[in-house]
Amino acid sequence: MPNRSSTASPPALVPLLRGRLGPYAVPIALLLVLQLVQALGMLLLPALNAAIIDRGVASGDTGTVLRLGGAMLAVTLVQVTAATAAVYLGSRVSMALGRDLRAALFAHVQRFSAEEFGRFGAPSLITRTTNDVQQIQLLLFTLLTLLVSAPLMGVGGIVMALRQDVALTGVLLVAVPVLVVAVGLVIAAMTAPSQLMQGRIDEVNRVLREQITGIRVIRAFVRERREHERFMRANTDLMEVAQRLGRLQAYFGASAMTVATLASVAVVALGGPRVVEGEMQVGALIAFLNYLAQILVAVMMAMTVFILAPRARVAAGRIREVLAAEPAIADPVRPVAPTRPDRSGRSDRTDRTDRTAEGVGAAPGPRPGRLDLRGVVFSYPGAEQPVLHGVDLWARPGETTAVVGSTGSGKTTLVRLAARLLAPDAGSVLIDGTDVRDMDRRALAGAVGLVPQRAHLFSGTIASNLRYGDPRADDARLWQALETAQAADFVRGFPDGLDTVVGQGGTTVSGGQRQRLAIARALVARPRIYLFDDAFSALDTATDAAVRSALDAHLGQAARLIVAQRVSTIRDADRIVVLDAGRVEAVGTHEELVSASATYAEIVDSQLVTEEAV
Repeated sequence: MPNRSSTASPPALVPLLRGRLGPYAVPIALLLVLQLVQALGMLLLPALNAAIIDRGVASGDTGTVLRLGGAMLAVTLVQVTAATAAVYLGSRVSMALGRDLRAALFAHVQRFSAEEFGRFGAPSLITRTTNDVQQIQLLLFTLLTLLVSAPLMGVGGIVMALRQDVALTGVLLVAVPVLVVAVGLVIAAMTAPSQLMQGRIDEVNRVLREQITGIRVIRAFVRERREHERFMRANTDLMEVAQRLGRLQAYFGASAMTVATLASVAVVALGGPRVVEGEMQVGALIAFLNYLAQILVAVMMAMTVFILAPRARVAAGRIREVLAAEPAIADPVRPVAPTRPDRSGRSDRTDRTDRTAEGVGAAPGPRPGRLDLRGVVFSYPGAEQPVLHGVDLWARPGETTAVVGSTGSGKTTLVRLAARLLAPDAGSVLIDGTDVRDMDRRALAGAVGLVPQRAHLFSGTIASNLRYGDPRADDARLWQALETAQAADFVRGFPDGLDTVVGQGGTTVSGGQRQRLAIARALVARPRIYLFDDAFSALDTATDAAVRSALDAHLGQAARLIVAQRVSTIRDADRIVVLDAGRVEAVGTHEELVSASATYAEIVDSQLVTEEAV
């Protein structure tokens, strides 16, 4: 089941930031210096303002006003410049961290097997790579821009306020704790909805993704209203959580503003009579009010970090969960190259196993492009029984091995094991005598070419899709592959030919065209072993026969493993393997299996009349 929500452990955020901010130590240090300059400038401004009022305005000394006003202007200029530079550096560092996290997530997810994709789910992985990273970015940006200035303004404001008047600091002793308690209660209340928020975003992404990819099915069954209602439920659930968080943030702003206003009223109420009586100067009262505002603003800025922290902490836990997930299929520490035969055509590692697997009549010496599955057992996570039970299968250079069976017999699973998209629970998969678990992924990709059951094309051009097989392939090689796949005619029919734009998923071409382009893509790669997983199902019978005939002529000594539902597709195969409930029921040619295998005879009878079957 997709992991649509995740509860992050509180310490997840700090290790994530600590491990990723090392390369940005220099700009962070410079940012802290700029924040120090900014905070000192802000603390100095109220004192200069008070001096202008008390020593210049009150006494009518224009020179003092001009001199202190110039100093105040210079301090303001330095403070604004430092603040601007600090914000710039903070945004650069936070955006760079977001870039690094997204790159790390993307690179790690590329290593995932089908098991990890099934555990997390595509919608959750998208949310973790986008929205969760944004939460970390926002918190880091806020933290970097307030890391020095907020504490220094708070502590420095108290010290400077005491210099103006000690008696009025009693207001601070009441206002600051009240503000901290009020905001602390709000933050505590935000933790649970912050955790729920990310899960609700996952759900909206999941529903939206299903509806976009399945729009044809939805329209075919006229289920637009139902899907609209399903999306509205997910969207409403997200809105309710967002409103709950919004209300809590509004309480924070209202409580902070209320405390600040009442504290200002208290200062004026207590300090006004003292100014009238001459115990306190007007400038000092104004400066005290400014420092009070700075102190409360510093507390509010610090609280802003804590308000952002719950969602960022949840996001960090979800990100670390993905990065900590070890792929079920990992690259070997010391990859082994597939065994190549010597000049005599023999290999000690592979000759013996050939004779064991093929028995009498085996070739005297192996050639490159040999696939063996030996005693393979495989179960999907959570399944009660294995999908495959001790399957033995082999494919040899220049030969076609076909796999046929009823729905759910494990045909596609077998192909995925051969391509190492899945890892067997028991048994082994070997290519040219080397276990695929010991092979580097690049070496494996060079040896095996897979045309999956659902042919997928990427957004781009036909040429760019074909060059997934080999980025260095020239146009002549692409056209050769298209000719073999019987796709050259319809590609030439497009105004732009190879430069024709293909929509995401190949939605701008038909199912048969998509399958032929996928076959051509595998041909461009020129592997030693071709795996066709029901890759001809969308082709009509004549095109199917033409493609297979061209493949026989083009592939030469490459081994072919074909999974198919139609008997006409595999009846001429050198070897047909019949799967039944995950077990090999029989192996033979078409003529042998018609009389030797009840399962195969049933498949034949359901598709061909008796005269065509033999």
